[in-house]
Amino acid sequence: MIPRYSRPPMAAIWEPDQRYRIWLEIEAHACDAQAALGVIPKSAAKAVWAKGKVEAARIDAIEKTTRHDVIAFLTNLAEHVGPDARFVHQGMTSSDVLDTCFAVQLARASDILLADIDALLGALKKRAVQHKRTLCAGRSHGIHAEPTTFGLKLLGYYAEFQRNRERLVAARRQIATCAISGAVGTFANIDPRVEAHVAQKMGLEVEPVSTQIIPRDRHAMFFATLGVIAGSIERLALEVRHLQRSEVREAEEFFHKGQKGSSAMPHKRNPVLSENLTGLARLVRGMVVPALENVALWHERDISHSAVERVIGPDATIALDFALARLNGLIEKLLVYPERMKANLEMGGGLVHSQRVLLALTQAGMSREAAYAAVQRAAMAAYNGGGKFIDKLKSDRQVMKRLDASKLKSLFDWGYHTKHVEAIFRRVLKTD
Repeated sequence: MIPRYSRPPMAAIWEPDQRYRIWLEIEAHACDAQAALGVIPKSAAKAVWAKGKVEAARIDAIEKTTRHDVIAFLTNLAEHVGPDARFVHQGMTSSDVLDTCFAVQLARASDILLADIDALLGALKKRAVQHKRTLCAGRSHGIHAEPTTFGLKLLGYYAEFQRNRERLVAARRQIATCAISGAVGTFANIDPRVEAHVAQKMGLEVEPVSTQIIPRDRHAMFFATLGVIAGSIERLALEVRHLQRSEVREAEEFFHKGQKGSSAMPHKRNPVLSENLTGLARLVRGMVVPALENVALWHERDISHSAVERVIGPDATIALDFALARLNGLIEKLLVYPERMKANLEMGGGLVHSQRVLLALTQAGMSREAAYAAVQRAAMAAYNGGGKFIDKLKSDRQVMKRLDASKLKSLFDWGYHTKHVEAIFRRVLKTD
């Protein structure tokens, strides 16, 4: 991922030096287990820890000849360990190191992403509670529907990211597995206890049945989860983009002092952060299909998955980390305009109360079909500029035959639509 969209802690997980350090740890822990089993001398295992060192530049240089990254790594390691290096990698295959390392990297990346989601949840909860009763228009198909509150909007996103957190916890558990099982996963040349030891030391679970590799359904599930989280990011970003439109302007991104919106038009305040988030979300979701296609490999393994994972591992996690952090900042500083929300809500002249009038008429004895027709007649007349909705209803003899003026007026009460807001908040936040 390019530096523009990279945050240092996440990017560091994928640096070559870090990857080779993890490889070295895996090999050293395996040597400890082999020594404990009497397969290699204990002095050799100690030498790996004491003298073991790897250099990314040197490994790259060796790989130009070997055309094999793990062999280049082992060659560089042997240059530092000396004769005892012959006991390293006993009974192991390259994927034992590669896949176990990848699991460590994805688990560590997950921990950062979980912290990102926790921060976002905190921001969403704070702003949702702040605007719990801030009335605004609910919209379906982009058209005014019935009143809701801005707090409920944000609470919905809070609940969604709670689900995303649960999904990521499960995906992390699925991906954090270790395989030190040899060329085709049969442990023919290495004891399963070595795998168990390495797994415990690296904070992983043992892969129950591996081939030459860890099954890729685990990875597919992991990247699919990142894709779902990206979808949630875009859904929230899209809401901000819609609300910031000049015709709506119910909320907008914070505009920094000295910030410029356009090279040509000085008046512009564009939703650049949420548009950027939309693009990043597309990028992360685009990596899901290649991960799914990696599931089906030839027999015990082929190499077609390798290039895919070298790209999507770092790029998906780095991009999502950046996006979650950016979204958190956007929500924390989001400018909200309750007065504009109320004005927009009222611009329809009360049309948003149409369902309540419909229900009142049916409860007063009118058939639903007749009630719908009467309310729609008044609504369409008001919608086309023929006056206020309530006045059109008052002029309808069929309506007034069922409802008196006082009852009709009571149906236009804003508070009716917010009477269960507290209950919804309690349900989501689980508070008394």
